Amino acid sequence: MESIIRALEKSLQDWGGRVPNLRRLFHPTSPVNKNHFKYFLSDLIIEMEDKKSSFLEEVGSRSREDLNLCYQCLKCTVGCPTAPYMDIRPNQIVRMIQMGMKKEVLESSAIWLCVSCETCGTRCPNKIDIAALMDALREMAIEEGIRAKEKNIHLLHEAFVQSVRRGGRVHEATMLIDYKLRSRDLFTDLLPGIKLFLKGKIPLFPDLIKGRAEIKRIFERCEKNRS
Repeated sequence: MESIIRALEKSLQDWGGRVPNLRRLFHPTSPVNKNHFKYFLSDLIIEMEDKKSSFLEEVGSRSREDLNLCYQCLKCTVGCPTAPYMDIRPNQIVRMIQMGMKKEVLESSAIWLCVSCETCGTRCPNKIDIAALMDALREMAIEEGIRAKEKNIHLLHEAFVQSVRRGGRVHEATMLIDYKLRSRDLFTDLLPGIKLFLKGKIPLFPDLIKGRAEIKRIFERCEKNRS
């Protein structure tokens, strides 16, 4: 009985559910009978299933991907160039979403290490776009106030987006300055950056596009939809 209680308590904690005093509930002198025990387990399973389905449905709605099509062939993970550096592999991310493990997925570094190279989606026999899935997971993590495990990657994303917002396209010099100031990582890649600048690979002045007003409206529409 003790091992069953420990397993139940761990499951409840992992799923974020309520953790009652199970030892008192299932103590030999407790008036709880087998029917009560059965009903408790039934309620627990229903609660877990609700958590699983709600997370799976939310991710599917945001990414527009049907993750129920995944049968764990592992082609996404085998082809992923950043999988060796992830704490959770791409195929595991999909399975954990199916299992409703929201906290573990959104707090992982894997969702920030995805570079959207589209290798996984190209290899997937059911055409699941994991790059779009990772985008949706990053958005959910930000909205829920979960700090990015890979902080500098998130800061680079912000610097990139703001550069596009200002000029309609990325201006490497101002984007890198923005990123360096945000991350306070001032000296990493400094020498290669200087070499690229001296060779004219990093233009000093931005090349602004004509349709900046349209770009501005796109950002405003996105912010309005998010709110």
